[in-house]
Amino acid sequence: MGFAPVGIKLISGGVAAAIAGGALMGWCRWTGMTLLFLGLFFAAFSAYFFRDPERPGIFASGEIACPADGTVLTIKNEGTPGITVVRIFLSVLNVHVQRSPMAGKVEKIKFTQGKFAIAYKPEAADNQRNSIRITGTDGRAVEVEQITGSIARRIACYVKEGQDVKISERIGMIYFGSQVAVYLPDTVRVLVKPGDKVAGAETVLALW
Repeated sequence: MGFAPVGIKLISGGVAAAIAGGALMGWCRWTGMTLLFLGLFFAAFSAYFFRDPERPGIFASGEIACPADGTVLTIKNEGTPGITVVRIFLSVLNVHVQRSPMAGKVEKIKFTQGKFAIAYKPEAADNQRNSIRITGTDGRAVEVEQITGSIARRIACYVKEGQDVKISERIGMIYFGSQVAVYLPDTVRVLVKPGDKVAGAETVLALW
């Protein structure tokens, strides 16, 4: 079990605060104990939230991997002809790392300013977001959209345009409650349904 890079910094900060609290207890017991427990709580929460488990992500030819952990919200066409959108809600209890649903090249990355609605509500479709379009050697493409929630409002993108990625390779992370949307050609067969619990690099999202 590993941790996202930013998580390591936050865990270290919590541990440092706890150590400082322990040192202060001889001078001011109440202040020291408060800082100690707050530091330990912050470190433990950061370790849990920013966990980044290793997942081999072995998929058969024609399978599209789920890019995120969470609960499937909706599966439908949202107005763009020929495109089916699968929306996945990530609670604070889910792993928040996103992974590539297919092998290919990062064709385009686009960051869009927006709102900060609660991530499981329909209005979240207009939230601040970052889209990553990945195209395979056969010309087939999938787009993964990282969408912020109402709390931390920060998106990390691990890849660059022109970069080759493998299926299930880490491509980014969203901090705290958030949503991931996957844009698929409507020719694929989606294997999940609303309400399903899914896992990035483990669940088969669809078939070409």
